[in-house]
Formats: sequence, C-alpha cells, structure tokens
Amino acid sequence: MSAPAWDIIARIETPFDQKFGVPRQSGIADCPGRIVFEKPFRDADAVRGLEGFSHIWLIWQFDRALRQGWSPTVRPPRLGGNERVGVFATRSPFRPNGLGLSAVELERVALDEPDSPVLYVRGADMVSGTPILDIKPYLSYADSYPDASGGFTGGDAGGMLTVDFPPELLARFDSGQRHGLISALAADPRPRYQDDPERVYGMTYGGRNVRFTVSDGTVHVIAVEG
Repeated sequence: MSAPAWDIIARIETPFDQKFGVPRQSGIADCPGRIVFEKPFRDADAVRGLEGFSHIWLIWQFDRALRQGWSPTVRPPRLGGNERVGVFATRSPFRPNGLGLSAVELERVALDEPDSPVLYVRGADMVSGTPILDIKPYLSYADSYPDASGGFTGGDAGGMLTVDFPPELLARFDSGQRHGLISALAADPRPRYQDDPERVYGMTYGGRNVRFTVSDGTVHVIAVEG
C-alpha cells in the first residue's frame, strides 16, 4: 500500500529562520506565529466558529528533517544525547512520517487581510515556513491530563534561565518582538548536553542573529547581528 499524499493546508510564519533556537515544545516560550492558508484552503467558511476557541492543535510536518527510512530508537537531548530510547517514546523529528503536534494559543482570526483568513497564534515551536497539515480546536475537558506522568522527561520543561539583554541591543528589535525573543532565550535554546560557559551561541530571531553565552543560570546576550 502506498503512503498517503498529504495536502499542505497552510504554512506558519514565525521569527525563527533556522532550527537552532526554536522552543523544544509548544507553549514553553511566548513566541508569535502567523498561519496563512494555501489557496485551495483559503476560505473563511473553513474557520467559521474557530474564534470561539482559546487554543488550537496544529498537525504539521518536520519538512527539514525528512529522511529515507527510519530508526526504531533515537537519542533524545533530554538524556544527554547518549542514551537510546524508542522513537515512539520521544517527540524527535526523525519519525516514520515526520509529523509534529503542537498546542498553541489562538490570539485572533483575521478576516480583513489580503490573504485572509489568517490565524495569529502564540507559543509556536516551528521554523518559519513549516507546512501545516491540519488544524483542530483544543478541548480542555478532553485534551488536558494535569496528573499525567512524564516518563524520562520528568514531566516538566526544565528550569527557565534569567536573560541579561543590554537595552541597546534589545532596541535592535521591534517592541512587538522583544517579549517573544526574551521568552525563547529564557527557555534555554542550547542542546541539553552542552554547558560550556565560554561557548558563544547564535540563534536567528526576526531576521537577526542573537549571539549569547550562558553561565550560572543566566543568558548573557553579547551581540545582535544583521
């Protein structure tokens, strides 16, 4: 049996042009997203009633991590990148079908823009341009299990970092971008197994490269390029 042909219904625009720096999970950083439907699905009737929901599920494709074949085990960064566990016990992008699942906050449904309907969301964990395959409303009575166990992750996102962002560098970003950027840095973009206070990291956000170090639980932004 041949694999199904997925229809890309939309693409999301985010401040992230590269994979490094994208939050590890949806909702842990307050980063904005703009979902624009592909023309065959650009129909206001298709989102009628969606504005009544505070959150939505996005089913999407890891289009930058697609591979031929698959491996039954992967090495999650949460375990230091040294221990293998089953792929279906992780949210690794290297999966048989390369599908991602994210719950995001729906800020508003715009019907008055040239490419409307457009969905404005927060908490996205995707590179800009990521293809969206489906959208469904989030239902708290069915989708939330506060007492669920978290396996090897411990059930939490890990500690948040303090961010030292010099005002003159932060001013390089529009006021609407600053909160999301600080939120993404506080969520610690580094691989879990890296903890070198001398290492300089770089992540793109809003078209600019943010250079930083991390020491003693604090992100120190040292430069903004671009």
